Amino acid sequence: MSIRLALLSLSLTLTLPTLGHAADAPVPKQAPAVVPTLPAVDPQMVSAAFGFRFVSDYNSRGISQTNRHPGAQGYLEFQMLDGLFYTGISGEQVDLPNRPSMEMDFSAGIRPTFGAWSFDLGYVFYNYPGERALIGPDGTIYTANNADYYEFVGKAAYAVNDALTLGVNVYHAPSYFGTHAPGTYVSGIAKYTIPEGTFGMLPSGLLLSAEVGQYFLGTTKASFGVFKLPDYTYGNVGIAYTYKNFTVDLRYHNTSLTKSECGLLTADPRSIFNGTFRSNWCGQAVVATVSVDVTSKDPGIFAGQETLAPSVPARTSDAEGPAVR
Repeated sequence: MSIRLALLSLSLTLTLPTLGHAADAPVPKQAPAVVPTLPAVDPQMVSAAFGFRFVSDYNSRGISQTNRHPGAQGYLEFQMLDGLFYTGISGEQVDLPNRPSMEMDFSAGIRPTFGAWSFDLGYVFYNYPGERALIGPDGTIYTANNADYYEFVGKAAYAVNDALTLGVNVYHAPSYFGTHAPGTYVSGIAKYTIPEGTFGMLPSGLLLSAEVGQYFLGTTKASFGVFKLPDYTYGNVGIAYTYKNFTVDLRYHNTSLTKSECGLLTADPRSIFNGTFRSNWCGQAVVATVSVDVTSKDPGIFAGQETLAPSVPARTSDAEGPAVR
């Protein structure tokens, strides 16, 4: 009996301290609650682009819009879903017969890509605030009271390789410059990026480009008379150099329009008031353009600025260098 009591006493002595340590052990702390957070917005889901340019002559499809004088232009474009959808506004300095204070372009569309193919399907509305009809010395009205008009735009481009891109563009306006004459412009373009070090000295950023197009114009139905507007061929070729956000473009433009056809199509006030109906707005022209273009996805030298850093640029050549576009 005494042996059993001794063993029981020894067992309790060894067991109770262990139970005491277990009871005194700290209770593990509960893990902090996880607070749900909203996912970060992909910067490519919504982006912006803006730019400014100075031109020695605002040449639109071979016709001067500034009476052969220099002009300033600017644009702002918002893009959604990595540039798939876009909407924009641009403003251009002009000197036109209907004497608007400026030209304003409002655009919207979609730019899908499929492999080497890229497309631009959109709508552009051209607005001329402050315009008024041009009336000749004999009371004849030579321009529409409202020259505002819109175009449907379709573009397709194929990247043959990293250097060469070929494309085709179609623009259609039910009422060209408010004359109620339909206008359709079709053109083909080619762009070639000159490899760095060509001829052992050329820098990167050089682009050669060219465009050839045909403008098909209909018959007017405006109050100033019913007549057929002349169709014409237009072409340009030039070279552009881009450094960071800056581009310098030098381009030669020409059309098949005669001076008489140009006077009829443009209603150049000088040709009307001197009675010759001949204009040089559509002839040969060499145009220099200096532009700066910024995007929020590639702000370049403007990365440190608190701005809406970032194509619808003005109706300049589709073959020009980086822009608007």
